[in-house]
Amino acid sequence: MKNLPNILTISRIFLAIILLIFLTNGENILPTWVDKSWINYFSCLIFCIASLTDFFDGYIARVYHSKSIFGEVFDPLADKMLILSAFIGLLIVDRANAWAVFIILSREFFITGLRVVVASSGKTIAANMLGKYKTGIQILAIAFLLADFFKGGEILLWLATFITLYSGTDYTIRYYKSIK
Repeated sequence: MKNLPNILTISRIFLAIILLIFLTNGENILPTWVDKSWINYFSCLIFCIASLTDFFDGYIARVYHSKSIFGEVFDPLADKMLILSAFIGLLIVDRANAWAVFIILSREFFITGLRVVVASSGKTIAANMLGKYKTGIQILAIAFLLADFFKGGEILLWLATFITLYSGTDYTIRYYKSIK
């Protein structure tokens, strides 16, 4: 059980790669007799399974006291790789607004950099519920955009963009308060 969270994190990285390959090359992977709409459903399924590994790796690490340096470093990186993979794929298949994706990914990279600065100063700024909501709405938006069966996916994407910016601002303010 001790290594299971790290195994889940590594699996999320591989699932991110598989997602991008399947989303962008699914018509070459699926047999010709399978309707092309199944690319959307399989892509959504891969993404949802990968997203569940994010929940379970953290949960297992907390419950079984198996936190590790590897997990602390690679868990957020695996999360970013999954989101990046999904958004790149959605941009390639023209299902996501490039500005929304740019804003979300820019915030993610900015906050990742800020976390490195915080860690190098020996401090930590704990994630709060706003960050959990941000992640949840991003996952929901991406899942709807991948499945492509509900046109509200773009509305969810813009909602995710707003919450992502808001949570990034909140984290930045908490960082500046912590260095005073």
